Parts: sequence; C-alpha cells; structure tokens
Amino acid sequence: MTPLLAALQATAVQPLPEDAPAQAAQLGQGAADALPAAGSNGLDMMQLVLHASIPVQLVLLLLLFASVASWVIIFRKKRVLDRAEREATRFEERFWSGAELSKLYAGATERNRDIGGLEAIFEGGFREFNRIRQRRGVESRIQLEGAQRAMRATASRELDGLEHNLEFLANVGSISPYVGLFGTVWGIMISFQGLANMKSATIATVAPGISEALIATAMGLFAAIPAVWAYNRFATKVERLNVRYDAFSEEFSSILQRQAHLDEA
Repeated sequence: MTPLLAALQATAVQPLPEDAPAQAAQLGQGAADALPAAGSNGLDMMQLVLHASIPVQLVLLLLLFASVASWVIIFRKKRVLDRAEREATRFEERFWSGAELSKLYAGATERNRDIGGLEAIFEGGFREFNRIRQRRGVESRIQLEGAQRAMRATASRELDGLEHNLEFLANVGSISPYVGLFGTVWGIMISFQGLANMKSATIATVAPGISEALIATAMGLFAAIPAVWAYNRFATKVERLNVRYDAFSEEFSSILQRQAHLDEA
C-alpha cells in the first residue's frame, strides 16, 4: 500500500452513530426551553420598589403623592378655567348686544346668584359708579376713577382665584426630578456600600441595586412632566383672561365716561 493511500484511509470520516439525530433533537429542545426561562425575568416595578431601601421608598412615596395631587389640581383647574372662558364669552355677547346697563346690573345682583369674571368686574365698577354719582356736585372724573378702582380690585380677586394652586404645579415640575435624583444617588450609594463586603463583584451583583435606585429618577420625571405641561398651559390661559379683563375694563370705562358727561350736561 502506498503512503498516500494509507494517509487517506487514516483521515476518512467516521460514520455517525445511530442515535445522533435523537441527541441533536434533545439539544435543540433544551435550547428552546432555555429561551423562555431567560426571557421570563422581565422588569418587575413592584419588586424593585419593595426591595429598595427605606430612604428610596420614602422618596417614591413622596413623589407618588406629588403626582396624584398634581393630577387632581390639573383636572380641577381645567374645569375652572374652561368655565371662566365660557362665562366671559357669554357676558361679552350680552354686553355688546345693546342691552341696557341697568338691566345687566340688575341681573348681576340677583339673589343666590354666583357671578365671576367679566360680570363681576362689570358689577363692581357699575355699583361704585352709581354710588358716587348719587352724591351731588361730584365731578365726572372722580366717578370714573372710583369705578376704575373697583374694577381693578375685582379683576385682581378674580385672577387670584384663577391662579390658585398653579404655584404647586410649578414646584412639582421643578423639584420632582431633583427629589428623584436624590433617591437614585442614595440607592446607588447603598448598592456600592454592599459591594465592599464581597470579594468579587460582577454586573449581576450590581445591577439589581442600581435598578432599584434608578426607579426613583423615573418616578421624579413621571411626576414632573405633566405638572410642567399643565402649568405652562394654565398660565397661558390665565394671561389671556387677564388681557380680556383689562380690555373690557378699558372699554367699560369709556362708556361710563360718556355717561358721566351726559349727567353733567
């Protein structure tokens, strides 16, 4: 036998054993079973909160309270501002429809009737104008100045009521991320302090503690983002209503000034 033929026989492929397909099927089934087991360990928020340290849990509780309070204020403030806009629109339609001022004043001063917005400004200005006009010998300028002061005071009270609790939304929007960051920093400090007692640290030992700490930052953003959005939106609405109140006060002052000149004539 030649040396070349001997080498080929030595390197020939050996036949597969008879149970090789069964072994391959078992390996494939084991790998398929391992995939769901590895993917079942998803992100469990409740477990992260329950296993977090006490300071982190207190931070999460504080942020949860701030978020719930913010949403309560958001819904209430939206209802108040929408009603103020509707009432202002309805009163402007009645006022500029040519109705007599005395009839509008009588309707505003009815018993058991809660007025606000433009109607309250009109009622305050016209009431003061009539009170001063009843005095004899009073100049028209004094009558007009008294009505303007009454309208400014009423408008200030109305705007103060519309701006109520907006400061809370602003504080939640600006402070919540820092409160959440404090919880995260504290949680990471606790995690690294626990690693000091371990001889060898891996990502598997550090990851749970860091995940528990980072949930505080996520909760801070969850509380801050709606509060900032609502504050900006509501502050814009209040500013628009303020412009409408100022414009109405100026226009009503012009009407009262003409009325005062007619009384003097």
